[in-house]
Amino acid sequence: MTDTVEAWAEALVSTTDLQAKLHPPPVPTTWATSPSPLRLAGPGRPKELLARTKRRKRPRDMRDPAKRAELMHTFLHHEVQAAELMAWALLCFPETPIAFRRGVLGICRDEIRHFTLYAEHLETLGYPYGTFPINDWFWKRVPMEPLSPLHFVARMGVGFEGGNLDHGLRFTAEFAAGGDARAAEIQAQITEEEIAHAAFGLHWYQEFAGAIDFDTWRSMLPAPLTPTLTRGLELNEDGRRRAGFPPAFLDALRRWGSSDET
Repeated sequence: MTDTVEAWAEALVSTTDLQAKLHPPPVPTTWATSPSPLRLAGPGRPKELLARTKRRKRPRDMRDPAKRAELMHTFLHHEVQAAELMAWALLCFPETPIAFRRGVLGICRDEIRHFTLYAEHLETLGYPYGTFPINDWFWKRVPMEPLSPLHFVARMGVGFEGGNLDHGLRFTAEFAAGGDARAAEIQAQITEEEIAHAAFGLHWYQEFAGAIDFDTWRSMLPAPLTPTLTRGLELNEDGRRRAGFPPAFLDALRRWGSSDET
């Protein structure tokens, strides 16, 4: 039964049915009364999705439809994981304010819409979800100890959603240069909409921590996570500033790993 938001969230994470994963039912309007925390060990994976066993080489020629499709397939699976992890957080942190949980649910629904955009375009290209092996990269790095609502938004909201703004800007241009106007349009739309996701993470990071400080934030990234893994080759300055990243934070993120970093 998926008659509560929490039951719906558990089904989304746990299902091993590909169609149920790609096309979840509408979200119920009823929240569970006084639910206990539920920390799921990991996501259900349909048999059609095979785990990648070799490191994937970044495709260089976006004019090759198969290479574009492989990259978009990776992004699709990123969005699937993001939706699952938002649903996971609803179950893991029932003690958080309802405004936080409603916001997490809203982001989950956005991520579902995003992976649907990718999946539909991949179908038109002849590369449906499951064509390429997948890597549960985010699942291996977000639900790690120590974990609290603050750690979750530090990793997922401030870290990965912020990094998506950088990567999204870059790959919008690369899809366009490769001749796939629809892929570029999809990537641009998703990048724009994820500004609000990063803003949500920053807002609740400040609510939970009291301030947004770069050094405190990076201390919440468990190994092997570092700030380098939460940024692109170039920062999306406009998108990150619109999301609310403080200038001092962006300066520190930009310098991280350089020879003058102390």
